[in-house]
Amino acid sequence: MKSTIKKLDDNVVKALTKVCEEAKRHIEGFVWLTHRADFSNFPESLAVTCVFVTEEQLRQACAQKQDGYLRKLVQKQLLKAGILLKDVRRNVFFDTEEACAVGHNGNWDKRLSTKH
Repeated sequence: MKSTIKKLDDNVVKALTKVCEEAKRHIEGFVWLTHRADFSNFPESLAVTCVFVTEEQLRQACAQKQDGYLRKLVQKQLLKAGILLKDVRRNVFFDTEEACAVGHNGNWDKRLSTKH
């Protein structure tokens, strides 16, 4: 990884770590998040996946507008790191441990490489 790309990715990781810690404290069922990006088309290619334990917990979070809260939190923290997302809905996605276990036998690398 080139040093400029490494620094950019480090900034993304720092921003998303803050999001993750905040979300774990305030959103029931949220457990972790991850990101992927093609840095030749950044930030448009950035895909942040927010993971909940169960489908029901994800449904409840969406019903309580926590999906919007998470998207705003991601956007805010990335902006603080100097990364502007044009439309956060195209960059932040939601998934569950339950769905990965059923659909990909718990293999997150495989699941994430086939999504977004």
